[in-house]
Amino acid sequence: MNQHLPAPRAVTVVQLPDGTYTYADTAHLPAPQAPQQIVQHIHQAPPDRTVQRIALGSGVGAGAVAAGVYFGPLLVAALTAIAANLAMLAFIALVLGWCVVTVVRAVGDSAKSTGKRGRNGR
Repeated sequence: MNQHLPAPRAVTVVQLPDGTYTYADTAHLPAPQAPQQIVQHIHQAPPDRTVQRIALGSGVGAGAVAAGVYFGPLLVAALTAIAANLAMLAFIALVLGWCVVTVVRAVGDSAKSTGKRGRNGR
């Protein structure tokens, strides 16, 4: 029974320039060309894209790259806010320390002078 069927032909799915797909006979297709190597100079990329290009080149998925794009600036903003808060707390601690030292010196000077007068007066 299989002797009456034609020999199977190899067909390939090809994407046309307009984006649609069609079946094409391999005999009528142009000869396949060797893939061209793309040379990418990472050092010429802007700094925010360098990590993304390295990540994509190393096989990391798009989700990791998207997370880097989203959380990178967010992390910088958070660290800047933390640094600003720490700077403000350091300034407040400096002012409070100066106030305490000034008050202790003022109280200490008045105690010394009254103490000396009291002893000398006896």
